[in-house]
Amino acid sequence: MYIPQKQLSNLSAMLAPGKVCVIYGSRRVGKTTLLKVFLKSITYKYLFVSGDDITVRDWLESQSIQKLKDFVGENKLLVVDEAQRIRQIGLNLKIIVDHIPGIQVIATGSSSFDLARDIGEPLTGRKSTLKLYPLAQMELSELEERHETASKLESRLIYGSFPEVVLSNNKAGKEDYLNELANSYLFKDILELEGIRHADKLIRLLQLIAFQIGKEVSLNELGTQLGMSKNTVEKYLDLLEKTFVIFKRKGYSRNLRNTISKNHRYYFFDTGIRNVLINNFNPLNLRDDVGVLWENYIVAERMKRNEYTRNFLSSYFWRTYSRAEIDLVEEQNTALKAFEIKFTPKKLSAPAEWKKHYPNATFEIISKDNYLDFIC
Repeated sequence: MYIPQKQLSNLSAMLAPGKVCVIYGSRRVGKTTLLKVFLKSITYKYLFVSGDDITVRDWLESQSIQKLKDFVGENKLLVVDEAQRIRQIGLNLKIIVDHIPGIQVIATGSSSFDLARDIGEPLTGRKSTLKLYPLAQMELSELEERHETASKLESRLIYGSFPEVVLSNNKAGKEDYLNELANSYLFKDILELEGIRHADKLIRLLQLIAFQIGKEVSLNELGTQLGMSKNTVEKYLDLLEKTFVIFKRKGYSRNLRNTISKNHRYYFFDTGIRNVLINNFNPLNLRDDVGVLWENYIVAERMKRNEYTRNFLSSYFWRTYSRAEIDLVEEQNTALKAFEIKFTPKKLSAPAEWKKHYPNATFEIISKDNYLDFIC
């Protein structure tokens, strides 16, 4: 069963002659599926190849104009899956778009650190970027009635939204898949890098992050707990972000001295990955972390929505040293919106310090009663 992907229309709109469209996303989120569905709509000749193929790598690493022209042939579209496997892929794609008139290129990567580094500078002004995440509720809502979505909410908080998890009909199948994903695929790109020797500490770092959702993370404290330097912790966190395992939110501040803005909060792109790392698939009525699980889910789903609708804005949390806080703050141009995320509906008003300093900002509670309008 194919669940229609929101980035499909964005891909169609962004593809242009002489340009490279780069699609980033973690393994198993459906990048190849997106490409195959898109290619069904193409009426002209295209070439689909994978960077995992050693023969493809030989051609696309050549930096020979003639060899690259021969490789592309009469095709009007070149699609390179797993492009981060190809050395200096950015330079070679630049040669292709510069010397083959009218060619269109799509490149995908399961991690952004290698691909972004190799593509960034050579393709300045020649590329556009799409990010693909585990299925968004705004995509699933196209196939569900609201009562169906409500009945599946607990499962999505516990098991997340990777396509194969969503399509699995049994608890054991979901858990087996998430364990396989975490053990075999999640860290594959990171562990292939030189200098990354501590897979056990990488997992332990993520477990510590999993227990600190909704809290500021101290790199010094993490380093002490892991027996690692602050710089190493920072490096590992950066790699985990670039491989789409976690993402961070900074503290919001307009130079207010009593505002915490130095430390970050971290969230998982998928709650199922968070739960498999701490080995907790218990139902919500047996958990003591429903609040943080809900916060992670809402922040991640809101991020997907904003990305897929091309609604570009800046997202933060807000907290003062006197412990007044707001879970999510969005700033777009000069407009400020504040959101408090509560699983159970509550009547709350914005903290007094927030209202004093940002009187024109809006404030809203996001609960299980109204969340769909916020993330869909």
